[in-house]
Amino acid sequence: MDVVLSGDVVAFLFIVAILAGFIDSIAGGGGLLTLPALLLVQVPPLSALATNKLQSSFGTLTSSLTMLYKKAVAWPSIRWAFLASLLGSALGTILVHFVDAALLTLLIPVVLIAVALYFGLIKQAGQLEKQSLLTPKQYLYGVVPTIGFYDGFFGPGTGSLFTFANVALMGRTLISATANAKCLNFASNSAALLVFISSGHIAWLLGVVMIGGQVIGAVIGSHVVLSHGQRLIRPLIITVCLLMCAKLLWERFAY
Repeated sequence: MDVVLSGDVVAFLFIVAILAGFIDSIAGGGGLLTLPALLLVQVPPLSALATNKLQSSFGTLTSSLTMLYKKAVAWPSIRWAFLASLLGSALGTILVHFVDAALLTLLIPVVLIAVALYFGLIKQAGQLEKQSLLTPKQYLYGVVPTIGFYDGFFGPGTGSLFTFANVALMGRTLISATANAKCLNFASNSAALLVFISSGHIAWLLGVVMIGGQVIGAVIGSHVVLSHGQRLIRPLIITVCLLMCAKLLWERFAY
Protein backbone atom coordinates (compact mmCIF):
# COMPACT_ATOMS: atom_id res chain seq x y z
CA MET A 1 0.00 0.00 0.00
CA ASP A 2 1.22 3.55 -0.75
CA VAL A 3 -0.16 6.99 0.00
CA VAL A 4 0.48 10.46 -1.36
CA LEU A 5 2.90 12.38 0.86
CA SER A 6 2.77 16.10 1.54
CA GLY A 7 5.73 18.03 2.89
CA ASP A 8 4.04 18.50 6.25
CA VAL A 9 3.32 14.80 6.63
CA VAL A 10 6.89 13.87 5.70
CA ALA A 11 8.38 16.31 8.20
CA PHE A 12 5.96 15.27 10.95
CA LEU A 13 6.57 11.53 10.58
CA PHE A 14 10.32 11.99 10.22
CA ILE A 15 10.55 13.95 13.49
CA VAL A 16 8.27 11.51 15.33
CA ALA A 17 10.41 8.61 14.10
CA ILE A 18 13.59 10.28 15.38
CA LEU A 19 12.06 10.69 18.84
CA ALA A 20 10.67 7.15 18.80
CA GLY A 21 13.98 5.67 17.66
CA PHE A 22 15.77 7.51 20.47
CA ILE A 23 13.32 6.33 23.16
CA ASP A 24 13.08 2.81 21.76
CA SER A 25 16.87 2.33 21.76
CA ILE A 26 16.99 3.17 25.47
CA ALA A 27 13.83 1.78 27.02
CA GLY A 28 11.57 0.41 24.28
CA GLY A 29 8.07 1.71 23.68
CA GLY A 30 8.73 3.90 20.64
CA GLY A 31 5.47 2.63 19.18
CA LEU A 32 3.65 4.84 21.68
CA LEU A 33 4.65 7.71 19.38
CA THR A 34 4.80 6.21 15.90
CA LEU A 35 1.56 4.23 15.78
CA PRO A 36 -0.67 7.16 16.85
CA ALA A 37 1.25 9.37 14.40
CA LEU A 38 0.48 7.02 11.52
CA LEU A 39 -3.19 6.89 12.48
CA LEU A 40 -3.23 10.67 12.78
CA VAL A 41 -2.20 11.09 9.12
CA GLN A 42 -5.14 8.85 8.12
CA VAL A 43 -3.30 5.57 7.52
CA PRO A 44 -5.77 2.65 7.94
CA PRO A 45 -5.23 0.70 11.19
CA LEU A 46 -3.86 -2.51 9.64
CA SER A 47 -1.51 -0.59 7.37
CA ALA A 48 -0.46 1.54 10.33
CA LEU A 49 0.47 -1.60 12.29
CA ALA A 50 2.40 -3.03 9.35
CA THR A 51 4.23 0.23 8.58
CA ASN A 52 5.01 0.74 12.25
CA LYS A 53 6.62 -2.71 12.43
CA LEU A 54 8.68 -1.95 9.31
CA GLN A 55 10.17 1.29 10.61
CA SER A 56 10.63 0.03 14.19
CA SER A 57 12.49 -3.03 12.89
CA PHE A 58 15.07 -0.76 11.29
CA GLY A 59 15.35 1.13 14.56
CA THR A 60 16.11 -2.03 16.55
CA LEU A 61 18.47 -3.19 13.79
CA THR A 62 20.41 0.07 14.04
CA SER A 63 20.55 -0.14 17.83
CA SER A 64 21.69 -3.77 17.64
CA LEU A 65 24.47 -3.03 15.14
CA THR A 66 25.62 -0.07 17.23
CA MET A 67 25.77 -2.19 20.39
CA LEU A 68 27.65 -4.94 18.56
CA TYR A 69 30.08 -2.45 17.01
CA LYS A 70 30.73 -0.81 20.39
CA LYS A 71 31.20 -4.29 21.91
CA ALA A 72 28.44 -3.75 24.47
CA VAL A 73 27.29 -7.21 23.43
CA ALA A 74 29.12 -10.01 21.59
CA TRP A 75 27.40 -11.90 18.78
CA PRO A 76 28.64 -15.38 19.89
CA SER A 77 27.00 -14.84 23.28
CA ILE A 78 23.56 -14.05 21.86
CA ARG A 79 23.32 -15.91 18.56
CA TRP A 80 21.24 -18.80 19.99
CA ALA A 81 19.07 -16.41 22.00
CA PHE A 82 18.59 -14.39 18.80
CA LEU A 83 17.31 -17.53 17.06
CA ALA A 84 15.09 -18.44 20.03
CA SER A 85 13.52 -14.97 19.99
CA LEU A 86 12.99 -15.17 16.22
CA LEU A 87 11.31 -18.59 16.40
CA GLY A 88 9.16 -17.59 19.37
CA SER A 89 7.96 -14.49 17.56
CA ALA A 90 7.23 -16.45 14.38
CA LEU A 91 5.03 -18.84 16.36
CA GLY A 92 3.25 -15.96 18.08
CA THR A 93 2.67 -14.19 14.77
CA ILE A 94 1.08 -17.33 13.35
CA LEU A 95 -1.11 -18.11 16.35
CA VAL A 96 -2.44 -14.57 16.73
CA HIS A 97 -4.59 -15.26 13.66
CA PHE A 98 -6.36 -18.10 15.48
CA VAL A 99 -6.46 -17.09 19.16
CA ASP A 100 -8.22 -14.17 20.85
CA ALA A 101 -5.61 -11.84 22.39
CA ALA A 102 -8.14 -10.01 24.58
CA LEU A 103 -6.85 -11.65 27.77
CA LEU A 104 -3.44 -10.07 27.23
CA THR A 105 -4.92 -6.58 27.34
CA LEU A 106 -5.72 -7.31 30.99
CA LEU A 107 -2.61 -9.32 31.90
CA ILE A 108 0.09 -7.19 30.29
CA PRO A 109 -0.70 -3.97 32.24
CA VAL A 110 -0.08 -5.96 35.43
CA VAL A 111 3.27 -7.14 34.07
CA LEU A 112 4.25 -3.63 32.98
CA ILE A 113 3.39 -2.20 36.40
CA ALA A 114 5.51 -4.94 38.01
CA VAL A 115 8.47 -4.02 35.77
CA ALA A 116 8.07 -0.32 36.62
CA LEU A 117 7.88 -1.09 40.35
CA TYR A 118 10.94 -3.33 40.15
CA PHE A 119 13.12 -0.63 38.61
CA GLY A 120 11.54 2.08 40.75
CA LEU A 121 11.83 0.39 44.14
CA ILE A 122 15.02 -1.65 43.77
CA LYS A 123 17.51 1.17 43.33
CA GLN A 124 20.53 -1.14 42.99
CA ALA A 125 18.99 -3.22 40.19
CA GLY A 126 21.36 -3.36 37.24
CA GLN A 127 24.19 -1.41 38.82
CA LEU A 128 26.48 -4.41 39.16
CA GLU A 129 26.60 -7.92 37.74
CA LYS A 130 24.90 -10.40 40.08
CA GLN A 131 24.43 -14.13 40.22
CA SER A 132 21.71 -15.21 37.84
CA LEU A 133 18.52 -16.84 39.09
CA LEU A 134 18.27 -19.05 36.00
CA THR A 135 20.72 -21.25 34.19
CA PRO A 136 21.67 -20.17 30.65
CA LYS A 137 19.60 -23.04 29.25
CA GLN A 138 16.52 -22.04 31.25
CA TYR A 139 16.86 -18.51 29.96
CA LEU A 140 17.52 -19.62 26.38
CA TYR A 141 14.79 -22.24 26.10
CA GLY A 142 12.21 -20.68 28.39
CA VAL A 143 12.38 -16.92 28.85
CA VAL A 144 13.65 -15.75 25.44
CA PRO A 145 11.19 -17.63 23.20
CA THR A 146 8.33 -16.71 25.56
CA ILE A 147 9.03 -12.98 25.25
CA GLY A 148 9.62 -13.44 21.52
CA PHE A 149 6.27 -15.22 21.27
CA TYR A 150 4.63 -12.35 23.12
CA ASP A 151 6.10 -9.85 20.63
CA GLY A 152 4.72 -11.77 17.67
CA PHE A 153 1.37 -12.32 19.36
CA PHE A 154 0.77 -8.93 20.96
CA GLY A 155 3.86 -6.74 21.23
CA PRO A 156 3.75 -3.68 23.53
CA GLY A 157 6.67 -3.48 25.97
CA THR A 158 8.81 -6.26 24.47
CA GLY A 159 12.07 -4.30 24.74
CA SER A 160 11.36 -3.46 28.39
CA LEU A 161 10.53 -7.10 29.14
CA PHE A 162 13.81 -8.30 27.61
CA THR A 163 15.73 -5.72 29.66
CA PHE A 164 13.88 -6.71 32.83
CA ALA A 165 14.57 -10.40 32.24
CA ASN A 166 18.27 -9.75 31.70
CA VAL A 167 18.58 -7.69 34.91
CA ALA A 168 16.21 -9.52 37.27
CA LEU A 169 16.73 -13.11 36.11
CA MET A 170 20.23 -13.14 34.62
CA GLY A 171 21.89 -10.59 36.90
CA ARG A 172 23.24 -8.34 34.14
CA THR A 173 23.93 -4.63 34.42
CA LEU A 174 21.41 -2.25 32.88
CA ILE A 175 23.76 -1.35 30.03
CA SER A 176 24.48 -5.00 29.21
CA ALA A 177 20.80 -5.88 29.60
CA THR A 178 19.73 -3.07 27.28
CA ALA A 179 22.31 -4.08 24.66
CA ASN A 180 21.08 -7.68 24.75
CA ALA A 181 17.46 -6.54 24.66
CA LYS A 182 17.96 -4.54 21.46
CA CYS A 183 19.37 -7.55 19.61
CA LEU A 184 16.66 -9.92 20.82
CA ASN A 185 13.95 -7.35 20.11
CA PHE A 186 15.24 -7.00 16.55
CA ALA A 187 14.97 -10.78 16.15
CA SER A 188 11.37 -10.82 17.39
CA ASN A 189 10.52 -7.82 15.19
CA SER A 190 11.91 -9.54 12.12
CA ALA A 191 9.53 -12.50 12.20
CA ALA A 192 6.47 -10.26 12.50
CA LEU A 193 7.80 -7.96 9.78
CA LEU A 194 8.08 -10.82 7.29
CA VAL A 195 4.41 -11.64 7.85
CA PHE A 196 3.39 -8.01 7.32
CA ILE A 197 5.48 -7.75 4.13
CA SER A 198 3.76 -10.81 2.71
CA SER A 199 0.36 -9.36 3.59
CA GLY A 200 0.86 -6.32 1.37
CA HIS A 201 -0.39 -3.84 3.97
CA ILE A 202 2.80 -1.79 4.39
CA ALA A 203 2.68 1.87 3.27
CA TRP A 204 6.17 1.82 1.78
CA LEU A 205 6.64 5.55 1.17
CA LEU A 206 5.70 6.38 4.73
CA GLY A 207 7.84 3.51 5.94
CA VAL A 208 10.94 4.76 4.13
CA VAL A 209 10.47 8.27 5.57
CA MET A 210 10.18 6.88 9.08
CA ILE A 211 13.08 4.46 8.65
CA GLY A 212 15.33 7.44 8.08
CA GLY A 213 14.17 9.02 11.32
CA GLN A 214 14.37 5.76 13.24
CA VAL A 215 17.98 5.19 12.20
CA ILE A 216 19.01 8.68 13.33
CA GLY A 217 17.17 8.38 16.65
CA ALA A 218 18.48 4.86 17.29
CA VAL A 219 22.11 5.87 16.69
CA ILE A 220 21.80 8.84 19.06
CA GLY A 221 19.95 6.80 21.68
CA SER A 222 22.43 3.92 21.56
CA HIS A 223 25.35 6.27 22.15
CA VAL A 224 23.45 7.90 25.04
CA VAL A 225 22.92 4.45 26.60
CA LEU A 226 26.63 3.69 26.45
CA SER A 227 27.67 7.09 27.81
CA HIS A 228 25.00 7.77 30.46
CA GLY A 229 23.91 4.24 31.34
CA GLN A 230 21.36 3.53 34.02
CA ARG A 231 21.01 7.19 35.01
CA LEU A 232 18.78 7.54 31.94
CA ILE A 233 17.69 3.94 31.28
CA ARG A 234 15.95 3.38 34.61
CA PRO A 235 13.59 6.43 34.59
CA LEU A 236 12.77 5.94 30.91
CA ILE A 237 11.85 2.28 31.42
CA ILE A 238 9.61 3.22 34.35
CA THR A 239 7.95 6.02 32.36
CA VAL A 240 7.46 3.93 29.21
CA CYS A 241 6.01 0.97 31.13
CA LEU A 242 3.49 3.19 32.94
CA LEU A 243 2.49 4.97 29.72
CA MET A 244 2.00 1.67 27.89
CA CYS A 245 -0.04 0.37 30.81
CA ALA A 246 -2.24 3.46 30.74
CA LYS A 247 -2.68 3.17 26.97
CA LEU A 248 -3.70 -0.50 27.13
CA LEU A 249 -6.17 0.09 29.94
CA TRP A 250 -7.64 3.10 28.16
CA GLU A 251 -8.15 1.10 24.98
CA ARG A 252 -9.73 -1.71 26.99
CA PHE A 253 -12.14 0.25 29.15
CA ALA A 254 -12.70 3.65 27.52
CA TYR A 255 -15.46 2.50 25.21
